[in-house]
Amino acid sequence: MRLAVENLAFGHGARTIGADVSFTLDAGEVLCLLGPNGGGKTTLFKTLLGLLPPQAGRIRLDGADVARWSRAKVARAMAYVPQAHAAFFPFSVREVVLMGRAARLKPFAGPGRVDAAAADRALATLGIGHLSERIYTEISGGERQMVLIARALAGEPQVLIMDEPTASLDFGNQTRVLEQVRRLSATGIAVVLSTHDPGHAFLCADRVALLHGGRLIALGPPEATITPETLRRLYGVAVAVVPLPGHGRSVCTPVLS
Repeated sequence: MRLAVENLAFGHGARTIGADVSFTLDAGEVLCLLGPNGGGKTTLFKTLLGLLPPQAGRIRLDGADVARWSRAKVARAMAYVPQAHAAFFPFSVREVVLMGRAARLKPFAGPGRVDAAAADRALATLGIGHLSERIYTEISGGERQMVLIARALAGEPQVLIMDEPTASLDFGNQTRVLEQVRRLSATGIAVVLSTHDPGHAFLCADRVALLHGGRLIALGPPEATITPETLRRLYGVAVAVVPLPGHGRSVCTPVLS
């Protein structure tokens, strides 16, 4: 599997937000997208998912132009995990995860045994099977984020697109989500995720893309891409990138004047 984004321009209607964006993503690879608020990350994700039409360029999956696919076919290939989810109805966790099978159901059909088995596998993969009968609106924020990932997995996608999956989570739950991202990529799923913490890229990403003003200003391995210079350009503040001895990773911290 290879997702190829070629000279993509994207935006809303006639308004262009990003342009000349190109990258590839292979099976089992994690690409972390970093950028300031308003930089175009969410709009790019919506374009990848077919929710917004490309203004220029191509999105190809295994060589096929995704723009020519039906919405259902795109949804079967690429699943989405939002950064927040307002829940109003008391569905059980298992029912929420079963909703991830919608793109694989025939019109007017309800989920069957195959779909239930896929939902149970997704819950088990994320280690949250014990939440199956709990009410989604009554579990913690970290647990809800895991459920949203399970919902996406239940659809058996090739590509998982995650829009700030660690937003609003405490330190422990952020770490747990990032650990799951690495485990999922090891199964062959390609993952694109955005985050506001550059340090997260060192924990889970194979490559990092820096998006500023709707354009990629850097693309490559975390160690080569996340530097004090690129982060200053991206966020407009001084940042120190500090290697952790013996870990092969680094942490990022603002430098206050």
